[in-house]
Amino acid sequence: MTASGAPPEPPAGPPRADTRRGPRLGAPPTRLLIAAALGAALFTAAAVTVATRHGAPLAPERAALHWSTAHRGEPLRSLAGALTATGTGVVPYLMALLAGLLAGRDTRGRIRAALCAALVLAACQAVRYGLMELFARPRPPAADWAARASGFSFPSGHATTSALAAGLLAWGVLHHTRPGTGRPWCALLALWAVGVGLTRVYLGVHWAGDVLAGWLLATALLALALLLDPLAVPPTGRSGTSPQRLAMNP
Repeated sequence: MTASGAPPEPPAGPPRADTRRGPRLGAPPTRLLIAAALGAALFTAAAVTVATRHGAPLAPERAALHWSTAHRGEPLRSLAGALTATGTGVVPYLMALLAGLLAGRDTRGRIRAALCAALVLAACQAVRYGLMELFARPRPPAADWAARASGFSFPSGHATTSALAAGLLAWGVLHHTRPGTGRPWCALLALWAVGVGLTRVYLGVHWAGDVLAGWLLATALLALALLLDPLAVPPTGRSGTSPQRLAMNP
């Protein structure tokens, strides 16, 4: 006790390091690896099915294409065309850059995270393109197309890219917001990615299995990318000091 009767203050210790990892989803590396393995396994099953059938569509895929051609009126066709255009090109990369800007803690950290997010998206797109060339699945008949398309069909580039962009932006949002606050935004991003994928079938340029495979591939790649979160957004102490510097300066 001090002379004034107040209890003594505890000795001040070094600031505690921020041990937060990842986008606060509560997913440890083991769960991310399980998610990646599951997504990869299901994608492989879809790919084997496509390969053994030499690209021929399954009955449900034919039925989905038939339904889309029979229900392709206005304004749904124009709306689908506008939505599908956001799933490729510059929009996904703008989303990746925004994800990094949200995830970073300062100017240097934001630049670092933005570059990492853009590189992840580019690398995943390269993987998707290589798989597309490998399986070389033909698209649905061009007479059923209601949008421009090029290249092979499996897996869907729009479905894969939009799911990747949505996942990266969700990562940035969850880093930037408090727990629970960013979940509605993540749900909205998921709905956008699902909508982009569905438009590919509705517009007749992809089989339904191509879109499903794109989502599975994106799931596996995103789970692996989240393992690199500490590289994109290094953990810091409360005062912005890295744990390594805290250890060197007790």
